[in-house]
Formats: sequence, C-alpha cells, structure tokens
Amino acid sequence: MERPAWAPRSIDISVPSVSRIYDFYLGGSHNFEVDREAARRAMEFMPGLPKIMQANRAFMRRAVRFAADEGIDQFLDIGSGIPTFGNVHEVAARSRPGARVVYVDHDPVAVAHSEAVLAGNDDADVVAADLLKPREILASPQVERLIDLNRPVALLLVAILHFVEDADDPYAAVAELSDALAPGSMLVLTHASYEGIPLPAERAGGAVDVYKDIRNPLIMRSREEIARFFEGYDMVEPGLVPMPRWRPEEAPEEEDPYTFSGFAGVGRTA
Repeated sequence: MERPAWAPRSIDISVPSVSRIYDFYLGGSHNFEVDREAARRAMEFMPGLPKIMQANRAFMRRAVRFAADEGIDQFLDIGSGIPTFGNVHEVAARSRPGARVVYVDHDPVAVAHSEAVLAGNDDADVVAADLLKPREILASPQVERLIDLNRPVALLLVAILHFVEDADDPYAAVAELSDALAPGSMLVLTHASYEGIPLPAERAGGAVDVYKDIRNPLIMRSREEIARFFEGYDMVEPGLVPMPRWRPEEAPEEEDPYTFSGFAGVGRTA
C-alpha cells in the first residue's frame, strides 16, 4: 500500500483508525482502504452510520453557537478528529470573533491535519494527547497559552466517550476535566446507545462487533449511564435527548430515523 504524502511516517496504514473511519463517514478524503473496508463492514449492519455522524457534527455546531451566544469564548474539544468543514474554531469565531479553541486528539493523522488547518491562526491550536490523561491536556503549552481556566470554558466530548471502556473509568476522566473548569463552564457531549437505533439490538450489535474486531471497542451505554457524565452540571434545555431534538433548526420529524440513535446534551456549571 502506497503511503500518501499527508500520512505521518509514524502511523501504521494497515491498521484501521476510528478517526479516519469517521472521516470516511463524513465524506472526507483522509482515510485508507483499510478504514473504508471497516466502515463498509459496519454499514452492512447499520447502513445509517454516515447519517449518525452527520447528526453529530450538526449538533456540535448548534451547541458551539449556543455556548458562544451565551458568552463563552473558550473551547476545549477533546477527540476532535480529522478537520472537516464547519470546525469548532470556524463556528465559534462567527458568533464570537476572537474565540479561542484548543483541539485534542491522539490520532497522528488528526493532529497533523489540524496543525495544517490551523497554521497561522493565533486563536486555535492542537494537542496530541489522550482523554484519559487530563493533567497532560490541561498542562499542555497550547492550553496554557489559549485557555484561561479561571474563566468559563466549553468542554466538548463529541462522539468520543463511547470509545472508552468502563475499565478505563471515563467518568473519572470527565470529572477531573470538569473540576478544572470555572463556574459557568459547559459540557457538550454525544454518546452512542442502542436506544433510538431503528434496528433490533442484535443487528446493531454486528456493527459494534466490527469496532471490537479492529480493537477500538464501541461501548453502547444507556441514557442513564450517559447522564452520569453530567454530574455537577445543570442540564440546558431540552436536556439529554436524541441529537436532532437538541435545539433543532429544522423540524426533527424530517430527519433520517438513524439520526435519533444515541444521545446529546449540554450541561452548565453553577
């Protein structure tokens, strides 16, 4: 397999990556055949996966606009993935010029492309780090330069927590990040769940098995389990709901049935 010029030498292009699979679902070009093959296998069980990912991005943009309109001008996006049109810094800057954004991802392709996209942008940067190491994220030079933790921050955890197994205690990681944030901060979150998927759980489980096969287990949590991530936050209306139902710009009834899979919500600290 020929290595594209944009692929960092450090990555194994024979191993699928959830970031590059996500990029494929969104119609991006920074993915390999091994990623596309894994995505197609998952779509054999859940053909609506691209619609779910598009709904994730649409929710993220609405939530960022909401946070910016509420006065927040600092955004920490963990698990940001490969840059696509309508990134956090673009959405935030339209609503609040000068807004500062730090992206965080552990995928070298995502980091490399973020660096390229953000070159020359003094208000945004990227950190190569892992969600499960909050101290490394918070102590990074990029966060120290751009984010004032004494002022409200919007913490984005969009489509990432369902890739963290219970054994790695994602609740502790989210709590540690949240404890570092000033009052008035927000948590923006989406998470996969069997609830809402327009398929029998057994069939949807086939797609989950694909992620297990590529050693990136997809953890489907219940609404109650997802709500636990918001401990210490007051939920913003309409609460923890399917993505199209969170402050929609168009009638949710017109959305594809797959977009109602999983949950999205925004919480705010007192």
